[in-house]
Amino acid sequence: MKISTILTRSATAAVFAGTLAMATAASATEGYGDCPLTGQKGTASIKPAVPGQFTVIINLPAVGQFNGDTPDTIKDGFEFCMAVNIANRLGLEKVKLVNASFDSIVAGQNKDFDIALALISVTEPRKKVVDFSMPYATSDYGIAAKAGSTLDEKNIKTSHMGTQAGTTMVSYLQDELKVEKVDVFDDTGSMFTAAVAGKVDGVMTDLGIVLGQVANSGGKLVTVGKYSTGGQTAGIYPKGSPNNPIIDKVMEELKADGTLKQLEKAYLLESFGGVSPDDVPAWKP
Repeated sequence: MKISTILTRSATAAVFAGTLAMATAASATEGYGDCPLTGQKGTASIKPAVPGQFTVIINLPAVGQFNGDTPDTIKDGFEFCMAVNIANRLGLEKVKLVNASFDSIVAGQNKDFDIALALISVTEPRKKVVDFSMPYATSDYGIAAKAGSTLDEKNIKTSHMGTQAGTTMVSYLQDELKVEKVDVFDDTGSMFTAAVAGKVDGVMTDLGIVLGQVANSGGKLVTVGKYSTGGQTAGIYPKGSPNNPIIDKVMEELKADGTLKQLEKAYLLESFGGVSPDDVPAWKP
């Protein structure tokens, strides 16, 4: 997974310089990657899971959200820079990323973390085992297919589809769309690899992930459609942690002062290859 980080960072600097009052320059800060910072440092505080750092559980690959092949190589991205700005306002000097499987995240199986960010859809069953943060995005389902595919809105029910374990797309494909054959993959990478290899007719996951992977595929994949679900995307907290309302308040501030909107403009549209989610054809179930 390779992304033009030079273009991404220059675009970020331009956006933030023109629209937000910066607390620090839009350049690399120790422990913060290359994320631009807004607001004042240390306006809130928590007792972090690991002293001195903000520990974030993630699920890679996540083009546009966490730009890098491994946790140690990530320097920018929408969700990463959101986490960085949360950490800054909490007065924590470092953001530590820990990669985990998606199904372990939504099952509440991870320990010693402050928040999990992986474009997670809010559902009632998940609320029984984890606490959700305030929603920070909407969650539509995107469909990617190998370039030249004939997969469309009319034949998807008779197709061979793939999706990722632990996601809401599993039940959507099986129960809502009643697709004839559905393969469930352990991780995002193997799912998209199967699509490129033609082992499935198409794959379904969060639209943002689809757009990022398609843009990064070198023309091997295309985005063929989306299903608008009206769902919400949020982070996951450890169940019952006293830190949760404090982090939520910081996130609300990031939304209110325009930081989240500017991060979206700086990182997501570019990682999507200039394709807006609004331009993807909307399919009906």
